[in-house]
Amino acid sequence: MTRTAGSNPLRHILMVTALVSLVPALALAGCGSRAGEPASEGAGSLSVGDPAPAFSLADQDGRVRTLAEYQGKPVVLYFYPRDATPGCTTEACAFRDAWERLQATGAVVLGVSTDDEASHRNFRNEHGLPFDLLSDPESVAADAYHVPVRLGTFAARHTFLIDRDGRVAHIWRDVDPGVHANEVITAIAALPSE
Repeated sequence: MTRTAGSNPLRHILMVTALVSLVPALALAGCGSRAGEPASEGAGSLSVGDPAPAFSLADQDGRVRTLAEYQGKPVVLYFYPRDATPGCTTEACAFRDAWERLQATGAVVLGVSTDDEASHRNFRNEHGLPFDLLSDPESVAADAYHVPVRLGTFAARHTFLIDRDGRVAHIWRDVDPGVHANEVITAIAALPSE
């Protein structure tokens, strides 16, 4: 058998192994829907009806935002992997495009990722997002809400609807970014009124 310089079988095995190990990272970087993952991942102990964990996170302008400041309003707290990637842009723009309907519900929308404030500011400005993006670089809020952070920096795409009394009213795990805004609006409409 004749071998060429690039036909080392061990080298091929190592290359294939390296490529296979990169597939999850590449999928996350593209922020595609993760609907195929087990629902129990990151489920933790947070359930519908539980008090929503408090948070204190800087927004895109460096202002510290807390859950307490939104008491009396429904809060849509959505975690996403990364600014300016395809799935994350789709999700953010879907909330933007549904903004008038969201405003009619009285709800507050807050996006959360591990990106820094400058990244959030650029992403928000580029797409004309009318809601705040919160920076969670140490995954403190993600941990409190039992949102998995993959590869140390990519929060799973999970959303929490917090009712006017500060309780978790609905949890969506590994959402489809293209239809999620409509799901959220339907759930807000089903909340008891003040």
